[in-house]
Formats: sequence, structure tokens, C-alpha cells
Amino acid sequence: MPFGFHPMYLIVLLAIVLIIFGPGKLPQVGGAIGRGLREFQRTRDDLTAEVTSAVAEKPAAPAAPAAAGEATHPRSDA
Repeated sequence: MPFGFHPMYLIVLLAIVLIIFGPGKLPQVGGAIGRGLREFQRTRDDLTAEVTSAVAEKPAAPAAPAAAGEATHPRSDA
């Protein structure tokens, strides 16, 4: 049972889709869904590449200076 769907639910869903769209429209509906998924994946990949390149180009921020009177390293007199 992939994704928690019971097989009977999938059969009922397929029957409803077949009744609504008819057998002639199913290839067009499937093609439109496939094109939409491909476009979504292409956009996701482009956005991921853009963010990755922006992060790689950004120089590392310098560490904040320590406040006055604050030790920069722990004491060793313990």
C-alpha cells in the first residue's frame, strides 16, 4: 500500500475519473498532468541551482568581535 492508500480507494478514484472525463479525454488529462509535473521539477531544479550558486558565491561573514571585558577563550585556572 504505497503512500497509505488502500487499493480499493485507488480503484474508486479511477472509476470516478473515468466517469467524469470519459475514456477519450484520459490521454489528454494524463499528458497535461505529466507536462505539469515536468515543469514543476524543472523549476525546482533551477531554483535549487540558483540558491546553491548564491550560497557558494557569498563570502563567509566575519565573526562578531567580543564585547569589552569578555574573554575570548575559556579560563584554564579551574
